[in-house]
Amino acid sequence: MGRHLDGFIFVLFGAESDLSSRKLLPSLYKLAYWKQLPEKYRIIGVARSPVDHDGFRAYAKESILEHASGDVVESGHLDMFCENLYYARVDLTKAEGYSLLREEIDRIVMSDPSCSNLLFYLATPPGLAPHIIDNLDKAGLGGKKGACNQWRKIVIEKPYGFDLKSARDLSAIVGKVFHEEQIYRIDHYLGKEPVQNILVFRFSNGMFEPLWNRQFIDSIDITIAEDFGIRTRGAYYEKSGLLRDIIQNHGLQLLAAIAMEPPVDLSADAVRDEKEKVFRSLRPLTKETVSDNVVLGQYEGYRKEKNVAPRSTVETFASIRWHVDNWRWKDVPFFMKAGKNLAKRVTEIVITFKCPPQNFFGPPESCNYTANQIIIQIQPEETIAVRFGTKRPGKELVTDPVFMKFDYKTSFEHEKMTPYQRLLLDAMAGDQMHFIRQDAVESSWLVVDGIRDAMKDVVPEPYPVHSWGPELKR
Repeated sequence: MGRHLDGFIFVLFGAESDLSSRKLLPSLYKLAYWKQLPEKYRIIGVARSPVDHDGFRAYAKESILEHASGDVVESGHLDMFCENLYYARVDLTKAEGYSLLREEIDRIVMSDPSCSNLLFYLATPPGLAPHIIDNLDKAGLGGKKGACNQWRKIVIEKPYGFDLKSARDLSAIVGKVFHEEQIYRIDHYLGKEPVQNILVFRFSNGMFEPLWNRQFIDSIDITIAEDFGIRTRGAYYEKSGLLRDIIQNHGLQLLAAIAMEPPVDLSADAVRDEKEKVFRSLRPLTKETVSDNVVLGQYEGYRKEKNVAPRSTVETFASIRWHVDNWRWKDVPFFMKAGKNLAKRVTEIVITFKCPPQNFFGPPESCNYTANQIIIQIQPEETIAVRFGTKRPGKELVTDPVFMKFDYKTSFEHEKMTPYQRLLLDAMAGDQMHFIRQDAVESSWLVVDGIRDAMKDVVPEPYPVHSWGPELKR
């Protein structure tokens, strides 16, 4: 079912975080349950709580039983998985604790030499990343040390900085300790099946790719909508805002997948090269142009959320018109809408084609009603639909839109991997295609910083909860 993987030690920093409990530990267990992990592996949880190996195993078992999908307890498999779990109590900001971590790794390697490959996963607040990376280097565990003569990799969760400068600063710190080919900057959106399918859908179907350009496409809409607010993330959102939280990563990654050119091959760098070209082709939004192309909003009641300033001007909504200034997409608008507390939870991409040169079956404006579209829904459903016009039954020649739809749920019977399961396997196997390269991080921050700078004095428009937010004039 899977790729060959060498034995390894998975070092999980932030082992008691919400991410570890809800996503990472259940994902690792399911991979083991499906026999996707190598025969010999170990997982070391690293955190500050005063627990021992058995205490961490009990915590992991509880997390897996609560959050793993499907039948997770079969023939004692969960107990077998937990036997591979260990724990190291470390203050992540202090170098002393990392020598204890090194000793724990050495003990495991001595008992099982095949587990000398190391995969570090930072499920920690972004401010801890520089401390962890620096202290790994001091303990001789950095990727450039080569002490164990096997591979070493590091997975870093977003955000990668809070602007272009901090992203470059973080890159400089990571780059002193790990080579770029050892660094896996994870965005779970890139692990979603419909997102990974965009590449296949576009470049393996001869009926779509010839039309995928400015000659035939009128506009592209990308929507990332959530029907809930910031919940308990007030302190984070006050520093971040939606542009940093969603647009800089999820939003621009979806845009790149839709707009990229065919890669020369399916190597990770060939695919990421084409995405980077899209980011470099984005038309900058300046003080002179931003007001016509960007609308920011804030949902009513945001200022009453916990840890939010009473006069906060942080945006929880953005609607942006992008232009990709290259040969394929010149003057085709890419509309991106993202926000909290919107009308419904949905992430989708709608490609709208130009109308025929002459409309025989109704007034000219009716073309907008029946225009051909490809609708790629990423969540809550995982579907691809094609909309086209057909004759309404009866004597008159009147057109109505109809849909042909592909649904992952009904088309494939086997249990799908979650984004984290898929990306964890990729990192273990050394496949960086669905991870973000540093140049893409910098290019995306460059355009988002440009919007933030141009709108630094703009107060977001209030919008009602469960509406679609302020309108951008199209």
